[in-house]
Amino acid sequence: MATIIVKRNDLEIVVDDHGDPRGDAVLLLHGFPDTADLWRHQVAPLVDAGFRVLVPDQRGYGRSSKPDEISKYTIAELVGDVVAILDTAGVTCVHLVGHDWGANVAWATATFFPDRVASLAAFSVGHPTAFASAGAAQQVKIWYTLLFQFEGVAEEWLTKDDGANFKGWFGHPEAERVLSHLDRDNSLRTGIHWYRANLKPSQWNAPAPQLPNVRARTLGVWSTLDHALTETQMTDSAAYVDGTFTYRRLEGAGHWLPVERPDLVTELLLAHLEER
Repeated sequence: MATIIVKRNDLEIVVDDHGDPRGDAVLLLHGFPDTADLWRHQVAPLVDAGFRVLVPDQRGYGRSSKPDEISKYTIAELVGDVVAILDTAGVTCVHLVGHDWGANVAWATATFFPDRVASLAAFSVGHPTAFASAGAAQQVKIWYTLLFQFEGVAEEWLTKDDGANFKGWFGHPEAERVLSHLDRDNSLRTGIHWYRANLKPSQWNAPAPQLPNVRARTLGVWSTLDHALTETQMTDSAAYVDGTFTYRRLEGAGHWLPVERPDLVTELLLAHLEER
């Protein structure tokens, strides 16, 4: 494994670079509250299949820069990081894979930089327009995004009583490990800044965004025990994809699929990628 340091403006994004640099590139994007480590079960099988696998700590997390300004975490900035990673790694076109907020970034990158995306795989989070159009059932599930708007209050709520709310309500299967890295990296606040920059309360009453359709061949994966996302926001994503849209529904799995169902996620990814 090599490490790439991507410099963008005054920030640095740290990217793990696995496999043969001549192989087709796959970029794996984590979400809240994870790091590149979320994808540790998928990296080796993808490398063994001949792919070059790029796995960043996205801004605000892990080894990468953690600016304190909320404005540094808009979706435009996050997509800019993806393009900078590709440019620095010398990758013209990538197979883009995202989970949670990483899926949001992947959808946006595929929308606005279609020539840079060979295929897209979105785990848990559907297309932005489908998400915004999913109605009250979806809004109820993401009630916590309103709490997250209150700086300091949200951080305290998640960590008080030795992280009881994070461990209990949030339900991350590796909660102790994740809380440890959030504390060590001081990235809980900057991770929540992603919500503050992109899911403002005013958007609950705003019309769904009108975006160009995604041209890339797309895989959408949703799980029946996801605490934050409805099935509708994923299945309705098909309407916003001009390429082939393949939907997979995983029974009995929660939100953090790459670590909850690692073998199945790997199997789905390999099948998707090998359609090329």
